Amino acid sequence: MTGAPACRNVAADPTRAFEIDPAALIAAHRAARAGGPDIIGCWHSHPSGNARPSAADAAAALDPSWWWLIVAGGEVGAFRVVPSGPIHGRFAPVALAATP
Repeated sequence: MTGAPACRNVAADPTRAFEIDPAALIAAHRAARAGGPDIIGCWHSHPSGNARPSAADAAAALDPSWWWLIVAGGEVGAFRVVPSGPIHGRFAPVALAATP
């Protein structure tokens, strides 16, 4: 497993929330422990919102080392999970730069 593999959204209402398929997440953790790539975060879209974390994202952001990428309206927002962050008390924005 490399890159940012897509996982199934198993939220009760996937049009309003996201929840990574626990089986896929467990498999990724096992692969990392076996020498595969580390898990550094997650990504999801806000189809009818903006590329910033929501309050629901903040409630779900449990791992303080993770990056969150959010795609919306043709934009990508990058955030780190931090204690007492400026966004919903949980996230700090990170500038993205494209390289060739």
